[in-house]
Amino acid sequence: MKSISVFQLNDGSKIPAIGFGVFQIPNDGATYDAVLNALEVGYRHIDTAVAYFNEEEVGKAIKDSGIPRNEIWVTSKMWLQDYDYVDAKQAIERSLTKLGLEYIDLYLLHQPYGKLAEAWKAMVEAKAAGKIRSIGVSNMTPKIWTKWQQQGLFDDVLPSVNQVEYNPYFQQKELRQLMADNQVTLEAWGPLGQGNSELFSEPLLQSIAAKYDKNVGKVILRFEHQEGMIIFPKSVRKERMQSNLDIFDFQLTSDEMDGIRGLDRGQGRHNPDAPGVQEMLLQAFDVHKNE
Repeated sequence: MKSISVFQLNDGSKIPAIGFGVFQIPNDGATYDAVLNALEVGYRHIDTAVAYFNEEEVGKAIKDSGIPRNEIWVTSKMWLQDYDYVDAKQAIERSLTKLGLEYIDLYLLHQPYGKLAEAWKAMVEAKAAGKIRSIGVSNMTPKIWTKWQQQGLFDDVLPSVNQVEYNPYFQQKELRQLMADNQVTLEAWGPLGQGNSELFSEPLLQSIAAKYDKNVGKVILRFEHQEGMIIFPKSVRKERMQSNLDIFDFQLTSDEMDGIRGLDRGQGRHNPDAPGVQEMLLQAFDVHKNE
């Protein structure tokens, strides 16, 4: 099994630089099987969320894997339906119960809207109590981050990560500078452009892939790793899971990195700043529908 690099967060925790995300994997046994397979091929970072509806299967797979708990990094996320302070405290307990864990390594505010201050307070308290090791945010743009920072949301405890859309076509340059100024690590969801065929057909990426005898996906993931991103390539196929881990035995040159940086188009598929996004997301999921 290849050794996976780690990054150190601003709170001192060390997080595996590549993880396995379970977004859109059903909770009908498929998540359980996928997480077990991911752990078997070498992943030690599993990323789930309340709104993925599969925390229980993630927890069961971790338990059944036989791997010591302290060797697996587990991330989950609170849905904005629960951002009221009392609801947020209950949401954290509910995630712990569903995962079957005594602590969660990283817990995020899944969406940057609503009663963030109340939810953040609950998360800070849970971190202090040892129920969460690190806390962070997700989908915060420069505009949203600046708004909440100016309102003093992060005066006492800074987020350790901000998980956002990121790929060679959308390199989040402004956000990355802002996060660097605050020692916040970026996590990339959709690091392969969500299967964008145009991205995989880029002549530059294909040329680099041929040089290193790798596929284009590995070149993209290697670029993102060298840029300091925590990445979550997604696949439920065991052989593809293994392939996505195979990025630590080569290194891109500075010219190749600059070339890929030049592919940036400055925008992605999801715009958290767009009008109506909060309302749309709040209606998208009812995380208590089965309770």
